[in-house]
Amino acid sequence: MDFPVYLTIGSLRIHPHVLFESLSYFIGFRVYLWTRRPSGMSALMSLQILAGTILGAAIGAKLLFWLEDPVATWEHLSQGQLLWGGKTIVGGLLGGLIGVELTKRWVGWSQSTGDDFVYPLMLGLCIGRIGCFLTGLTDHTYGTPTTWITGVDFGDGVARHPAQLYEIFFLIILAILLIPLNRQSRGKSSTSTQVKYVSGRMFQWFMAGYLLFRLGIEWIKPTPHPYLGLNNIQLACIAGVLYYAWLIYGRKKVGHQITSTNMQA
Repeated sequence: MDFPVYLTIGSLRIHPHVLFESLSYFIGFRVYLWTRRPSGMSALMSLQILAGTILGAAIGAKLLFWLEDPVATWEHLSQGQLLWGGKTIVGGLLGGLIGVELTKRWVGWSQSTGDDFVYPLMLGLCIGRIGCFLTGLTDHTYGTPTTWITGVDFGDGVARHPAQLYEIFFLIILAILLIPLNRQSRGKSSTSTQVKYVSGRMFQWFMAGYLLFRLGIEWIKPTPHPYLGLNNIQLACIAGVLYYAWLIYGRKKVGHQITSTNMQA
């Protein structure tokens, strides 16, 4: 296989990254519109939150990319291609999270909106990673050289970890594991337990799982690790995992302690 793998339609050659990234946005958003639940949110408020999410994701994706090699970023600060080129999914997810939460506070919406995004996001990520894989070396999402049977030669004679395919496989497993939470979130669980589903819990587990995966897989990516042996994405993943661990476990315990204290009073 020759990389990049172009899609040829007549005399038209479409770059795989452009094609699959566009498809990931389009299909992911269409699936979100198809599967989202009625929320009572006005159209204006919905557009405001969507705009906040997009803006936060764009800023986060760029900022985290610039921190990959801070010395190089500073040295080439005046070069437009450095400022406009490159982005990170982890930065986009965390930046989008900050953007949506700030916008929700601004417009006065307190309910969770994350659960409906989980499966559309995973589908979009999988589609996008296909484009990353088919692009080959120029996409810079491949792994380090390996002797594993999974190694792929992207065209330079060196077998490397296909980190893009590892991510797709992980997302498929995560999607299966989240099915029970998805059913609970939609009131379709067949379990007889009386535990009330916490809105947003499925999104929290998705983010925690994905960030843990990215924290681990970054060890087999040939990117700079200037932060005490860690790279920029790993630092962001650690911060994100700690935040979601607090949301899932810590805040629940705090709330239980407060309730118990009030009952005793």
